[in-house]
Amino acid sequence: MDEQASEAARLAAQGIVRVRADNAGPLTLSGTNTWLLGRDPTWIVDPGPALDGHVRRLLDQIARRGGLGGVALTHDHADHSGALPALLASHPAPLAAARGQADVRLADGVRFGPFQAFSTPGHARDHVALIAGDACFTGDAVLGEGSVFVAPYRGALAAYLDALARLAARGGLSVLCPGHGPPVWDAAGKLAEIIDHRMDRERALLAALRDGLRDEEELLDAAWADVPPELRPLAAVTLAAHLDKLAGEERLPAGVPRPRLERFAGQVDR
Repeated sequence: MDEQASEAARLAAQGIVRVRADNAGPLTLSGTNTWLLGRDPTWIVDPGPALDGHVRRLLDQIARRGGLGGVALTHDHADHSGALPALLASHPAPLAAARGQADVRLADGVRFGPFQAFSTPGHARDHVALIAGDACFTGDAVLGEGSVFVAPYRGALAAYLDALARLAARGGLSVLCPGHGPPVWDAAGKLAEIIDHRMDRERALLAALRDGLRDEEELLDAAWADVPPELRPLAAVTLAAHLDKLAGEERLPAGVPRPRLERFAGQVDR
């Protein structure tokens, strides 16, 4: 049995199916995941982008799994929610989301079908993870590959790290089903890895600040040197999130300008 078939079998044992959209790219990595849970009916987490082929695959899975019970969004970014109108036009069902028009407003602890919402802000203000049994559908709070993009609204990084710590402390999870990349079968290890990664960035940033560096490009060279050129603008957004965190903790030296983020207006939460 190859790796892909083995993954599908492990997920199937927990009543889960992954449908990956054909939208690979620098931000979406290998593509956006849509997750289906259960049968008679099935429940969907993040219907994915508005791509005809992806929607057809979802409709096929819904038919195989005995209809649609409801749809939940981890967050409303287009690569996770764009297929929603087409999906609900074919299969009217309740929608749960943390903002926008929804039948159920998701917030920490709110239940919807088989899911319980767990607030995980950071990538987006409205971001939630969805827990069902020992599976956690993490959206873009935890990825199966690559690094999570933290939005540039003030307080985002501190809130994100707190959410990961709370999720780790909760325990009892056997699999993380992320918005991008493969499922993660070592939930505790992955959560610890992400927190450690963010702290490594912070330590490198603090060292650069102690050395007197203040310019955005200098700080990126010092703490994000491993980021490829095409993702450097997004690293600047993450730099802003780290500077905001240090400022909130009164650990940011005077005279450090916040990166200018006008280029991302309308694209990310600010």
